[in-house]
Amino acid sequence: MGRQAERAVGKYLKKRGYKILERNFKTPFGEADLVARSPQGFTCFVEVKARLTHDFGLPAEAIIPPKQQRYRMIAKYWVSLQKREVPIRFDVASVDGDTIEYFEDAYI
Repeated sequence: MGRQAERAVGKYLKKRGYKILERNFKTPFGEADLVARSPQGFTCFVEVKARLTHDFGLPAEAIIPPKQQRYRMIAKYWVSLQKREVPIRFDVASVDGDTIEYFEDAYI
């Protein structure tokens, strides 16, 4: 289900002018689901969350502070590989069936 949701979000972003830079980018700190460049020039680290039911809350509610901190470390790692300054932001895609809710700049 997770990979299917990531593919759906990738298509969603492409339709909105984003360029997918990485899929399942692995680092010593964990994996970023998607790294994409926004039409405004931001490099977006996108956490994709999908749920079959709401028994444990909405998908986006799963982005708790430890996960946010891990994504910050992943972003630092990715930026260090670029060897240049890169404007970044952290986005969250919540997939609920066929519905995608996209939250730009979801956390700092």
